[in-house]
Amino acid sequence: SIQGQSVNHELAIHVPTTLGLLLYALVVSVVLAIIVATLAARKPNGIADRISLTVSMLGLSTAPYAFAFLLIIVFAVKLGWFPVLSGAVTGPASFFKNLTLPAAAIGFGLFAIYTRLLRADLIEQMQREDYIVTAKAKGVAPWRVLIKHALRNSTFTLITVIGLNLGGLVGAAAIIETIFQVQGIGNDLLTGISNHDVPLVEGITLVFALITVFGNLLADIAYAVLDPRIRYGSSTS
Repeated sequence: SIQGQSVNHELAIHVPTTLGLLLYALVVSVVLAIIVATLAARKPNGIADRISLTVSMLGLSTAPYAFAFLLIIVFAVKLGWFPVLSGAVTGPASFFKNLTLPAAAIGFGLFAIYTRLLRADLIEQMQREDYIVTAKAKGVAPWRVLIKHALRNSTFTLITVIGLNLGGLVGAAAIIETIFQVQGIGNDLLTGISNHDVPLVEGITLVFALITVFGNLLADIAYAVLDPRIRYGSSTS
């Protein structure tokens, strides 16, 4: 590496930070999307539904780097809750302090996508699927029908979208880490490109590719966990 350290040394130090950032952004965005989409689907065209659509449109129309600068101005400069530049992560306290704003910048767009798609799928199932109509006819409470039946089946759609978005997720990490100066491999990637550090760029690209492949593998495994009928190599007659 041009920076004077071996590529393996650079990756060993900075990969955990990037993985933590991506997991932080992904987990929070998925949890919030499930909560908001469920509330919105409970009463279509209601107040919660209209708010969710407004926030989703805002997230879909805002570039992550633009939202990152907005977060810095409001929460770092004006309020002083978080540092402007994240720097190194040395423990749990510094993890949440330094990576919350970068994770929010990455996760806001994901939250918008997941909320919009999950809401639409939940509403469609609640209105058209026969098993939902049967459950309602049996007197099952609406919230129970929505959460236990509709949400469980809509999870397949959510998992599919998460798997497809992994490539864009790791790409966004490079830009956001550079803005916040997070000491992760996304920041190293752009530094390596500007310095023409070919070995470092190749190593980081390989790591990002492995993250994407491994994430899609986990999505396939999740299908089988949620629906035991799905098994690779099985045949139906």
